[in-house]
Amino acid sequence: MVEQLPSDDDAARYLLTPNRSMSWQGNVRIWMALLALSAVIVTGFTLIGAWVILPFAGLELAALAAGFYISSRQCQKQEVLVLGPDNIRLEKGMKRKEAEWEMPRQYTRLWRNEARHPFTPSKLFLQFRDEEISVGGFLNMEDTEALLAILQRYGITIQKRKKPEPRWF
Repeated sequence: MVEQLPSDDDAARYLLTPNRSMSWQGNVRIWMALLALSAVIVTGFTLIGAWVILPFAGLELAALAAGFYISSRQCQKQEVLVLGPDNIRLEKGMKRKEAEWEMPRQYTRLWRNEARHPFTPSKLFLQFRDEEISVGGFLNMEDTEALLAILQRYGITIQKRKKPEPRWF
C-alpha cells in the first residue's frame, strides 16, 4: 500500500506497507477454528482406536501456527519515503525505525529492474554512489506503479534496466 502521510515541512512523506488481508486477531480466529475442527476429527478417530493420528494432528497445527506467525510478522514491514526539496530519505523497519538512509536528491538515481514475469512487479532501487537500497520490495504491481507515478510527479528520473537471466549450470 502507498499512503501519503501528513508533513510539517515542504517535504512529501509516503508510507509503504505490504497488503494485509487479515489482522493478527483474524489469523488467530482462523487457527482456533481449525483447531476445533481438528479436535473433533481427532477425537472421532481416537474413539475408534486410531490414536496414532494425535501427534500428527498436533504437528500439523503447530506448523500452521508457525506459518501464520511468520506471514503476519513479514506483513508488519514498513518503509517511509520522504521526498524533500534537497534530500530523499528512506526509513525501514517493522514496528519502529530500524534503518535510515538520506541521499541528496540531485545525485540519487531510481533504478527500475524490469520484471522477469508479466505477473510480478518491477523492483525499485535508490542509488547514491555505490550504495543501492531496495524501495518497496513487498509492493504488488498496482502499488509499484502508483509509487512510480508519484516519484515521476516529483521529478525523480526513473531509469530502467534488465537484470541478466540466471545461468543454470
